[in-house]
Amino acid sequence: MERNIGRLDRNIRLAAGAAIIGAGVYYGSWLGLLGLLPIASAITGRCGLYCPLGISTVERDSRD
Repeated sequence: MERNIGRLDRNIRLAAGAAIIGAGVYYGSWLGLLGLLPIASAITGRCGLYCPLGISTVERDSRD
């Protein structure tokens, strides 16, 4: 499977996921578990919503 998330996009997703999880812990809400979604997509390098839209933030030279 080809990656469709670039380095900057990946870092933003990791930071956003950590912030969502942190807010969930701070407020004692289970909604903080939603932060796992951007973290999982950052780890795998693929976004399910980017595929049907034909979006890729990967630089051309670093594609697998």
